[in-house]
Amino acid sequence: MERKAQLERKSKETEILAEVNIDGKGLSKINTNIGFLDHMLELFAFHGYFDLNIDVKKSDIDIDIHHTNEDIGIVLGKLFKKALGENVSGIKRFGSAFAPMESTLGRCIIDICGRPHLQLGISEKALFIIKDQESYSIKYLEHFLESFAKGLGATINVLIENPDEDLHTCVESVFKSLGLALDIATAIDPRRKGEVPSTKGIID
Repeated sequence: MERKAQLERKSKETEILAEVNIDGKGLSKINTNIGFLDHMLELFAFHGYFDLNIDVKKSDIDIDIHHTNEDIGIVLGKLFKKALGENVSGIKRFGSAFAPMESTLGRCIIDICGRPHLQLGISEKALFIIKDQESYSIKYLEHFLESFAKGLGATINVLIENPDEDLHTCVESVFKSLGLALDIATAIDPRRKGEVPSTKGIID
């Protein structure tokens, strides 16, 4: 059974059309109107082997990128949830991965459990060191990941170790590790034989 989905979301601020094939080859066509985020989502799709298309047809980035960044996270999370299907039967559910970028290490641990939560670990000192880039920041990363976690219904724990002052390096390590971890978590475990990966018998 193909695990594909298409989703369209319209609001007063944004209009987003997206589609995914979880069991893809890592091909992507991304147009978010935020160049920095385009690049990060391409990396996420490539390393997760997800075929991913995102087209932001309308946005209010003339004000700032807040709504667009957040809404893309919402759409992406809901898109994966839809593609996984009811009760996410047969998947491994848990995934963890590391992605190094020079001295910086991004770590992501994910549990597709139906309980949305984001924990982003980065020192207060690092927040003052890391410089914003192309209108993007660590705060926007946090907003995106939080929206994604809520849309998917997943607990996501992200840690940026030894962060560089370069935002690109830090955020890239996160998106790569997220793609790697999600690929593991969404993988079909033949030992489950289509069963819901929970002792409760349901994930909602």
